[in-house]
Amino acid sequence: MKINDALTGAALLALGLVILWRVQGFPEMPGQRFGPAWFPAIIAAGLAGCGLVLMVRGVRSRAPWIALDEWTRRSRPLAGFASVIAGLAFYVAVADRLGFHLTGFILLIWWLRVLGARWRLTIAVAIAAPVLLHLAFYKVLRVPLPWGVLERFAF
Repeated sequence: MKINDALTGAALLALGLVILWRVQGFPEMPGQRFGPAWFPAIIAAGLAGCGLVLMVRGVRSRAPWIALDEWTRRSRPLAGFASVIAGLAFYVAVADRLGFHLTGFILLIWWLRVLGARWRLTIAVAIAAPVLLHLAFYKVLRVPLPWGVLERFAF
């Protein structure tokens, strides 16, 4: 899928303008020439400027606003795309109650089968990936993941 640069530029321009508007409320630093709003304002101005350039180029190109690729006309890639979106919504809805491990196991089985993986690979990845992700996030990065129904096995 190709989105016209004019649309992307409009989004960047809007983001830059919103940031510029928000940093105006940052407090001044007494005795300093540059306050806490200075650096974010420079970045926001750059975003807005790049967005403006993209908008002009996108309008001049006369390309369609949105051009769908060939894959969007086939059912299997569309099913994969839809399953990822639905799976993320499923995770948000049930991860706290069911837990990261079980939710990840269910999602990986679903996603890998929809995307065409064989059962042997699907089961191996669905078992190993949540455990490895748990170790990476919970133990190394110290990001707590929900245990859900497996709370009594938490370590």
